[in-house]
Amino acid sequence: MYAELWYGPAQWRMQLHVQSAEGDPMNGQFEVPVSALGDVTWQKSRHSGKWGNCVEVAALDDGTIAMRQSRQAQGTALIYTRAELAAFVRGAKDGEFDDLVS
Repeated sequence: MYAELWYGPAQWRMQLHVQSAEGDPMNGQFEVPVSALGDVTWQKSRHSGKWGNCVEVAALDDGTIAMRQSRQAQGTALIYTRAELAAFVRGAKDGEFDDLVS
């Protein structure tokens, strides 16, 4: 497993690569227009500020999780399996990415 987080002039990007037995979410599409997801409930961290510095997530009907950047709320969402996102969250809790935000 490896993860990449970076900030470019226009947007945040996150890629998470995990071997998963669950198959490809969204029929192999990992980046989809937010409008294609329909009516989903987006959540963000209580640590997010009012200046659009937040990443939002939404559970999808097929069991996958969509992630978007709040500053581009109608842009694209990245789609992850629960196992992929769980692996990333475990790594974040363990401090594996602290050097990226310090």
